[in-house]
Amino acid sequence: MLLNLLKVHGSGNTFYLYETNDETLHNWVNLTKWLCNFNNHGGADGLLLVAPSDEALAKMRVINADGTEASMCGNGLRCVARYVLEKNGVNEGLIETMKATLHVAKEEPLFDGVPTYGVEIAPVSFELSSLPMNVDGKTTLINEIYDELSNDVTFTAVSVPNPHLISFVSKEKIENTEHQEKLATSLNSPNPICPDGVNVSYAYPISNHEIYVRTFERGVGFTNACGTAMTASALVSRKLNFTSEEKITVFNPGGFVQCLVQQDQNDYKLKLVGNATFIATYILEVDGENYSYHEIQETNEQHSYNSFIKYATERLASQFTI
Repeated sequence: MLLNLLKVHGSGNTFYLYETNDETLHNWVNLTKWLCNFNNHGGADGLLLVAPSDEALAKMRVINADGTEASMCGNGLRCVARYVLEKNGVNEGLIETMKATLHVAKEEPLFDGVPTYGVEIAPVSFELSSLPMNVDGKTTLINEIYDELSNDVTFTAVSVPNPHLISFVSKEKIENTEHQEKLATSLNSPNPICPDGVNVSYAYPISNHEIYVRTFERGVGFTNACGTAMTASALVSRKLNFTSEEKITVFNPGGFVQCLVQQDQNDYKLKLVGNATFIATYILEVDGENYSYHEIQETNEQHSYNSFIKYATERLASQFTI
């Protein structure tokens, strides 16, 4: 059997994309683990399944590199949005995800030659039960020290709907990953605080409309970028007054995105805008649980994205070493 796959990325968060009528998770776990193995043509962070939907243009399912399923993936949704909108010949529409049906649209390029798409991120909750997260008698954790996590770093917990712990930290903790890696690894191993694991992001404010974010992603590890983490970090930056404008540029190891954070009392409207790059098309031969690449055809889109990365890196160079 031959499968036609796309290799795509949003902010360097890399996926294989496959359109199917079969969204049964266990049918795709072994393939996902094989595709994501670095030794197999560089690997990936996960598999995006594009399936039929009764209420939208399509449904997105996200399988992480370790075979678990993510409720949502902002970077992946941008890539699915591009694929689905181009297939249907439209500039905007709805995509069904595990937790919500979300609006997606083609946007003006962030950089010359870089296809750019905007996606709604929802639902939003600061309730610890939504992550879930267990913190001694508390229902929320907002910019607080919790000794079981760290005695010198404050955290904010939020789901969007993926679970996130966000901390705005010193330049030293941004430049050195040891503290973040140790904490994130423990919270994504069997533990009583975050029984389902959690995405852990360390952020640094650059200006009133710019932040830098590095994320240890649940089921993946350190990644070039996590779309929901960048959006959650932008939200927290507004909530804690690290930024003051609705449109926030979020830099990350994979480049940068723009996040729109609008607030109406306690309700938030979030939008993530960034690249949706198609790296290559693949024909994969499947024989039982044996996989091999039959044909690979690269696009030229990564060249433009590399120029975008160079531009982003130069903008960051005066701030800190990453």
